[in-house]
Amino acid sequence: MVALMALAGLVCGHRIRTLADSYDDLPEPAWPPKAELVTAAVTALVAWRLGLPYVPFAVIGVALAVIDWRTTILPDAITLPAYPITALALLPTGELPRALAGGAALTAVYGLLWLLRPDALGLGDVKLAGLIGMAGAALGWQAWVVAAFCGQLLGALYALALLATGRGTRDTQFPFGPFMLLGAFTVLCLDT
Repeated sequence: MVALMALAGLVCGHRIRTLADSYDDLPEPAWPPKAELVTAAVTALVAWRLGLPYVPFAVIGVALAVIDWRTTILPDAITLPAYPITALALLPTGELPRALAGGAALTAVYGLLWLLRPDALGLGDVKLAGLIGMAGAALGWQAWVVAAFCGQLLGALYALALLATGRGTRDTQFPFGPFMLLGAFTVLCLDT
């Protein structure tokens, strides 16, 4: 099953690169196939550690991370349909009520952060938080808390690295979605 998911990840990765190119003025070269390899690796790892219900979240998450990294946009055209897709995929786990509650709660937390500092966080990040909250809460509240925290930690470490290397200032903006998703994938895959 893991090998099949890796193969499916390669195919999805090609589509993700094409999709990201449609949001970006500078298309990514076909070689090296970064989006394909990342999607294959994440999909296979998530399928192996968590099972098939989490694979749609993995593919959607990689797509959003690639697009956000390249364009600083988390498109509603992907994020909003991801909610019902993720909910339907998590239905067989029997944890859908907790997943929905976790999604709503993390959306509320990020919504509050956005209200307090709208210049530091985008509404796309708020919408993405709900998906991460759904996936984390489906595994349990402890996974939800750690997934929410881990994304913040990774983003802060990246910001500190930018400051330390002189490549950024306190006001430097960077895409936060990839760090949120990297934190979530790490926690989800290590949780079981």
